Amino acid sequence: MKKILIAFAVITSVYACTNQKKTDKVIDSAAAVATQADTDSLTYSYDSVKVYSKTPVSKNTLVTDTAEAVIIYPVFRDQTINKFLEERIIGLAGKQGIHKNYKELATTFIKEFDTYRAGNPGTQESWFAHIDLKMKANYPNYISVLVIYSDYKGGAHPNTLFTYLNYNPKTYQTITLDSLIRAEGMPKLRALGERIFRKDENLAPNASLSDGYFFAEGVFSLPETFTVTKEGIKFLYNPYEIKAYAAGITELTIPFSKIKDIMKESSILVNFK
Repeated sequence: MKKILIAFAVITSVYACTNQKKTDKVIDSAAAVATQADTDSLTYSYDSVKVYSKTPVSKNTLVTDTAEAVIIYPVFRDQTINKFLEERIIGLAGKQGIHKNYKELATTFIKEFDTYRAGNPGTQESWFAHIDLKMKANYPNYISVLVIYSDYKGGAHPNTLFTYLNYNPKTYQTITLDSLIRAEGMPKLRALGERIFRKDENLAPNASLSDGYFFAEGVFSLPETFTVTKEGIKFLYNPYEIKAYAAGITELTIPFSKIKDIMKESSILVNFK
């Protein structure tokens, strides 16, 4: 199990600026970009949208802080993949059907800040929104993108969400857990997950999951967020999902060797044998 407490500097787009697609482009040549000759991965590069408010947080001219919205995302040659990712991010922000692209999403965040500051001129809270899409698996028939979504509009700490977007670029379908595990195998998967969780947490087999954890009625459950790795199926619990915010995320991996008998035949699994 890994516990990660992450401090974020986060998203907001350039309110006063024109499209910065070219100047904001970020390319990770070491890991992000695959060559055409690399048949094990898809070609992509990173791009970004950045929007900043013109409204300063403080009337003090020495204080230059303001709201920002930043979205960093991979761009593929296949526009269907790009559309899939963009629509999912807009959906996570609760703006499905309202915005068409990353730029509109970021700009709206800044407009909300400007409206708030106009009605509350005495406040000095510096809003931010940050969405970072990180490629975690990249194959012709399977990509997995870790989305780290964090925003702050005042309060004790930012709101932070981690989720994986699992997608098959060949079939244009989302990869769900029930597309990998047979229905009758789900109880075994949960039992294995609980055994691993208890080992990682140094909990006895009969120790209560109500003390210090947020499992409903003290019954173990696997999170919806997962990805497929060389080791097995990795699950991720978000802050507040089963522990206090300060504990960060919690991860556990169920090895393929333990679940061979309950897995469905899936073309994406050939990548991990």
